[in-house]
Amino acid sequence: MQTNILSICYLIGSVSFIVGLKMLSNPATARKGNLVSAAGMAIAIFGTLFLYQPANSSFHNFGWIVGAMIIGTVIGSVSARKVKMTAMPEMVSIFNGMGGLCAALISIVEFGRIAQDNAPMHVLSILAGMIIGSVSFSGSMIAYGKLSGKIKDHSFSGQHIFNLVVLFVILVLGAYIIFGDSTFPLTIFGCILGLSLAYGILFVLPIGGADMPVVISLLNSFTGIATACAGFLYNNQVMLTGGILVGSAGAILTILMCKAMNRSLKNVLIGSFGGSTAAAGSATGGQDQTFKEISLSDAAMVMKYAHKVIIVPGYGLAVAQAQHVCHELEKSLTKDGVVVKYAIHPVAGRMPGHMNVLLAEADVSYDDLLELEPANEEFASTDVVLILGANDVVNPAAENDPSSPIYGMPILEVGKAKMVIINKRSMRPGYAGIENQLFFQSNSSMLFGDAKDVLQQLIAQIKEL
Repeated sequence: MQTNILSICYLIGSVSFIVGLKMLSNPATARKGNLVSAAGMAIAIFGTLFLYQPANSSFHNFGWIVGAMIIGTVIGSVSARKVKMTAMPEMVSIFNGMGGLCAALISIVEFGRIAQDNAPMHVLSILAGMIIGSVSFSGSMIAYGKLSGKIKDHSFSGQHIFNLVVLFVILVLGAYIIFGDSTFPLTIFGCILGLSLAYGILFVLPIGGADMPVVISLLNSFTGIATACAGFLYNNQVMLTGGILVGSAGAILTILMCKAMNRSLKNVLIGSFGGSTAAAGSATGGQDQTFKEISLSDAAMVMKYAHKVIIVPGYGLAVAQAQHVCHELEKSLTKDGVVVKYAIHPVAGRMPGHMNVLLAEADVSYDDLLELEPANEEFASTDVVLILGANDVVNPAAENDPSSPIYGMPILEVGKAKMVIINKRSMRPGYAGIENQLFFQSNSSMLFGDAKDVLQQLIAQIKEL
């Protein structure tokens, strides 16, 4: 009876993951979708704690399990509530790394018991979960360090070839364990673990900053695959379903992100776009060009009397925590009869969907958010484009400079608008490390300052007009 009820709990959990993921595709239902998935996971966890009956044994260490769950819940809840939007990508990397670590630990703990069964598929599941989970864990930790500025891009001559050699050795040692001696070689297993952790570090370390959103998606997919391996190992339907969903969703998102950057996954992993080599391709002649500045009063006037304004949010908006003030500017302009929209580039910010989450926090209507292609169709009929901290995603070099590292990357074609106002703290290049030609166009003007302060002053100026 208990087994049947547990199976129903797992079925409810699996269905809730699918329904929740579907609801996440629409911002209007995303929050409910998250809660639905969380409720399904809670049912699966409590079902396991109170209904699971191991064969020929009892459920041990119940107190330790519950205690660890309580500690983890408290740490996760407090961290998620206190994290700033600018640090959200780093938190995503840490959480993703913890998922990979859990999958790897399951394989490490279970390898001795499963090895005695002498079942190649079980051994394969252990190795796959351990290798992929370890790569995801160490890679995510490096991604966290790079996103937080604690770790810089590092590479050496022939590193990509060296990485392939390490991966080849891992696969050879794994094949030996599966098809070689019937006894489970602990030493070789330990070597595979160490090499997998090292590979995760070497795999992410040279990747350029502008490619980090793609890397985060890829590592998230790895964690899902590792979890699915653990689900297969335990014949646990809810783990298998969750892992497959995360793995496939991460893979699809990775492909979409690569498409949005007009880059293959191979180029992302090898090209180091935005890394130390990117600056070499940044020569755009900016030193011989001049840029125009616009005053706050002039910017307020052209925006107040414009027919249509499109706001392009970027990482600078997140740094300044200016999303709420930006929404206030939108409402102020809307009261004056101005049509206000937001143009969102797929890779804006430091992680997939960063700008969408940022604006959703400020209760910006999803109907006002334009994706890349619809936004590009609107710019020609736009009076003013206000860019808040975005850089690489609006750089015309992607279209007209074949020597640029971002050449071929689809961008927001803001230059088609009648006037472009660019808010930045300085003329420093963006995350890709290359100069932005947009700053020197005849219809572009710079508005220097912290995004939050500038927006507050713009609102005040607009109200006085």
